[in-house]
Amino acid sequence: MRKEAFVTKAQIEEIVRTYPTPFHIYDEKGIRANAKALREAFAWNPGYKEFFAVKATPNPFLIEILRDYGCGTDCSSMTELMLSHAMGLPGEDIMFSSNDTPAEEFAYAAEIGATINLDDMTHIDFLEKTLGYLPETISCRYNPGGCFSLGTDIMDHPGDAKYGFTTEQMFEGYRILKDRGVKHFGIHAFLASNTVSNEYYPVLARQLFELAVKLREETGADIRFINLSGGIGVPYRPDQTPNDIHLIGEGVRKVYEEVLVPAGMGDVAIYTELGRFMMAPYGHLVTRVIHEKHIYKEYLGVDACAVNLMRPAMYGAYHHITVLGKEEQPCDHMYDVVGSLCENNDKFAIDRMLPKVEIGDYLAIHDTGAHGFAMGYNYNGKLKSAELLLKEDGRVQLIRRAETERDYFATFDGFAIYDKLFDNE
Repeated sequence: MRKEAFVTKAQIEEIVRTYPTPFHIYDEKGIRANAKALREAFAWNPGYKEFFAVKATPNPFLIEILRDYGCGTDCSSMTELMLSHAMGLPGEDIMFSSNDTPAEEFAYAAEIGATINLDDMTHIDFLEKTLGYLPETISCRYNPGGCFSLGTDIMDHPGDAKYGFTTEQMFEGYRILKDRGVKHFGIHAFLASNTVSNEYYPVLARQLFELAVKLREETGADIRFINLSGGIGVPYRPDQTPNDIHLIGEGVRKVYEEVLVPAGMGDVAIYTELGRFMMAPYGHLVTRVIHEKHIYKEYLGVDACAVNLMRPAMYGAYHHITVLGKEEQPCDHMYDVVGSLCENNDKFAIDRMLPKVEIGDYLAIHDTGAHGFAMGYNYNGKLKSAELLLKEDGRVQLIRRAETERDYFATFDGFAIYDKLFDNE
């Protein structure tokens, strides 16, 4: 599969007249088409809802686009809850899936009516002590342990993850919650990350549906929803085949009708909490080549760094790179594409074959729409870049300005350095 940028060199040359590189830019047309496809894929389930994983791309302008397709939000922190509430989302459209959770975050989630997804058995007592009561609806996160595999391929190792209730704890936890007045229940699980397989959701769904039937039979719990969480990935590499969301939705439907419907649970709602699938392919980090270095290897120095996209440095993750304006030229030169941090892992690509690159060329780094800007930081005093939205009509909207030096120094309360730097402005 050929990976093509959704912006051209001519578009970027026009954009940089107003917004200098580096910046993240998002494709509204692609986001809308994908959200529509997801909604259609699960339309067979009347209660279906996607709770967008805010941590992937915490920008209200983008979340508003998803709301047009009925999406809620999945939050993991106080500020994500605050963002969702400030945007006007009703409590039933907010899922709070956190871990190692401070009491004040549980209290705020309950105050705004969010559905709380408990991560641990001990959180039952902690939540009740914090609130003085337990909400009528509670979800519990399930961790079956061991390895999660599709066929002979091990996808991930839930047994090594810090999240969730064990199987035994799910039954005990439901009994305790029911005895303490909880009336409605949900089940949640996230067993593998970034799967490029149409089988992941159906296989996960079977595990959760079968668990739901047993939980209802043995505890009498009223299970209202089953949350398949995230895990549907995107093809970061050109040789990967994208997931087919319609095929995935149909696979879940078949398992639903095989397991839940015969058990008299054909009214259970299906939820998802996708982040990467919803946004990653529809974001580029656009950066300009500012240096070349010729030593033991050939290096391209760009004006972005791991502050703008840390996945390659943190995980060794692959992100495809398009040299804008040179899409038809042969990729016959090998480069390391690097940023300016004082860390040798600040590399967007290692031994990457690209066309002949020159200083001033613009690079579009693909699939940064999720876990790109969101994972940014300020090491070396670097400042986070702007976020732009390429509208369906071709206009460009600034949806988050770039950080400034003022932003960086503003948190030094009570120290004179801020005034010394900026009192003459």
